[in-house]
Amino acid sequence: MKLNLTLAFLLGTLSLNAQVSNTGMVNVYDSAAKGKITVGAYIDVYYGFDFNRPAESDRPYCVSSPRHNEVNINLAYADFKYINDNVRAHFVPGFGNYINSNYAAEKGSLKNIVEANAGVKLSKKKDVWLDAGVLPSPYTNESAISKDHLMYTRSFAPEYVPYFLTGVKLSTPINKKISAYWYLLNGWQSIQDANKQLSLGTQIEYRPNNKLLLNWNTYVGNEGSKINPDFGVRYFTDLYAIYNPDGKFSLTSCVYAGLQERKDSNGVKSQGQWWQANVIGRYSFNKKSSLSARLEYFEDASSIQITPITGVAGFSTFSGGLCYNLKISPNALFRFEGRTYYSQKDVYESPSKKAIPFSNLLITNLTVWF
Repeated sequence: MKLNLTLAFLLGTLSLNAQVSNTGMVNVYDSAAKGKITVGAYIDVYYGFDFNRPAESDRPYCVSSPRHNEVNINLAYADFKYINDNVRAHFVPGFGNYINSNYAAEKGSLKNIVEANAGVKLSKKKDVWLDAGVLPSPYTNESAISKDHLMYTRSFAPEYVPYFLTGVKLSTPINKKISAYWYLLNGWQSIQDANKQLSLGTQIEYRPNNKLLLNWNTYVGNEGSKINPDFGVRYFTDLYAIYNPDGKFSLTSCVYAGLQERKDSNGVKSQGQWWQANVIGRYSFNKKSSLSARLEYFEDASSIQITPITGVAGFSTFSGGLCYNLKISPNALFRFEGRTYYSQKDVYESPSKKAIPFSNLLITNLTVWF
């Protein structure tokens, strides 16, 4: 199957004299002093109100900041990093709703690992590194770290691809503008391998100038497991860009598509697809305050990633929102966001448990890091 993708522009947070950062990943060693252990921390506190008022207080279809009508912690972590000329290491233990949602399949202390990896430099002349362990994911233009993004809530895009990966990563710079990364993985967002078959991933970064970054990723792996015994090979690709992150106007966009092979109990084979597209823009009034907006569409007709809570066949939804951002200090950020969801199907539930096609959310957040 050919996946024909088109693209718009994207986001960031950087000066015009430096290269734009890839906010789809965590650039973990940028602030580390060579030969010293650097210690940091991050706390993301939020309050959200879902006007559909879910009875169990968990908003459906949300992985990040999912709780309704309560103050809670989306993600809090400690950050330890070390780098010298030949080796590097990064350890991030974490807690919060994000951890509960994304690490439910892991056992014991593995549930609390945001990152845990070590790397060795393979070349004296080039920046070629081999890293192994629990790694940051390159998929889509958004990570779990809300402060790095134009809006507080995550798009559907990153919520339904890996936020983390476990395996080996080879970093190979091609030239000053292009870098390639190669992944050998335990699977699709898993620390413990679910089927003892390894998966492959690739990533290509292209930086044509200091304001723009283009990124293309792929994933191929068998996703059959006890939870999904009918699943076979999964194919996935995404394309995103990051544009003018520190300018008066910033823009970000991501498109992706996935294909999942299946075989039912009678041996009949089929293929399920899911895809999404989003665009996010931000206008800065001054150095402290800005307004961001998002439009997106997500479709999973075969319920590969999302099974509707209302029992209808297949999931699809539009989403739009506005977010006011106030930088209280260099290491503190306040957000207030309104977001609306609308589907052609009745995939949401009203307070009376009636299936309806829409949902609305107001959410506010305070993030502090050091």
